[in-house]
Amino acid sequence: MNDSEYQHKLDEIFVRFPSVQNTGFGEAYKPGLAHMEEFDAMMGNPSRDFRSIHVAGTNGKGSVANMLASAIAATGLKVGLYTSPHILDFRERMRILDGASEYPVYLISKEDVREFLSVREDDFNGLNLSFFEITTGMAFWWFSKERVDIAVIEVGLGGRLDSTNIITPEVTVVTSIGLDHCAQLGDTRAAIAGEKAGIFKPGVPAVVGTRDAETAPVFEAAAAAAPCPLVFASEVLSESGTGSEKLLANAEIPAFQTLYRTGRIAQLLKEMDLKGEWQEENLRTMLTVLEILGVEPTEEILQAIAHTAHRMDFHGRWEMLQRDPDMLCDIGHNPPALARNFAELERYMADGLYDSIIMVYGVMADKDLDGIIPLMPQEATYIAVAPDTPRAMKADILFEKLSAAFPGRVLLGGSVASGLNLASGLAAGSSRPLIYIGGSTFVVSEAVAALRGLQTT
Repeated sequence: MNDSEYQHKLDEIFVRFPSVQNTGFGEAYKPGLAHMEEFDAMMGNPSRDFRSIHVAGTNGKGSVANMLASAIAATGLKVGLYTSPHILDFRERMRILDGASEYPVYLISKEDVREFLSVREDDFNGLNLSFFEITTGMAFWWFSKERVDIAVIEVGLGGRLDSTNIITPEVTVVTSIGLDHCAQLGDTRAAIAGEKAGIFKPGVPAVVGTRDAETAPVFEAAAAAAPCPLVFASEVLSESGTGSEKLLANAEIPAFQTLYRTGRIAQLLKEMDLKGEWQEENLRTMLTVLEILGVEPTEEILQAIAHTAHRMDFHGRWEMLQRDPDMLCDIGHNPPALARNFAELERYMADGLYDSIIMVYGVMADKDLDGIIPLMPQEATYIAVAPDTPRAMKADILFEKLSAAFPGRVLLGGSVASGLNLASGLAAGSSRPLIYIGGSTFVVSEAVAALRGLQTT
């Protein structure tokens, strides 16, 4: 098989079956598990051939899932990881890191993708599957074929009705709750929490990142109904250790709690190649999961966590793409994620790390731009761009909207590649500039491809 045959088969699936990339969640999202369960059964139930951890959340689930996979592989297990979306290559959604070998993380092969899409094509048509259902089935099939010991499975959207929710995992995880995809999940944080709590399973420990007044009662009610043990990571692992005795009714101090008390976790946060202040919350959540799984906090485990991005080949999360000028990207696209990102940029300016910020920015047309604009750094220069997808807000429309909020500080970039060139030219006139690329996964994807001279697949 050559690359053109692989690409043709992949393009055919993208065109024939609704995908979020092409149509948005409105058409591509098919809630309900019946078709996924039937598809899994037709394949021989590969989802049951390996242990799993299920990770949901508005933001942070990708970082937590990758940290978990890296840490667990360091115990010597063969670990699968299923995430979405991808940055450059469709195959990034499915990876394996074998802790018992010296080989680096590897993606599903093009031959395996082609084989699956060819052999199962009649099933796709017969069940009228969505693109995400097909992809999820492919991940389960490949993990079974590769005989992974355990897989970390990231929810695509929501949780309760997500295609991944046919698994019975060792632990379920909800990282955070924010207002995103409200048309599908509900227009309050409590309603969205209810959808994400839909991954809770009878007797399976559930970890929620942070307790708050609006969502905690929802999680507690869902855990009682399952029933399953529930723990809020913010009450288990912290500097003070308050609430550590609540970990599954275990009165002993959790092993990872001692690392907080000795300052080792604070040092670990500085060592991590996943950057951003919010990684502290993500780290605490995943350490709580490791505690439940009985993973000992050895230095080898901590180093695996510290080098997650490198070990898992994980990109697009507060990633420095180049230096001189510094060029930073992040796929955060909803108000909760962007509020954190923009606050971090303003902190950089306040601390004197940079003397100017140039934003190469694009959004999808369905995003709440009116809710995002008040969060954006006032002192930045903006370059309005549009990635090459029908879902994107056109660059000239974005330019007009940003210009109304930041008069005299907005330029029209057009394509992402053109926006990058414009940003580089502006950066040449500043002594310590930072170029930030974001607003959408598609913007980041095209930026990375342009910088590397690659095409996305």
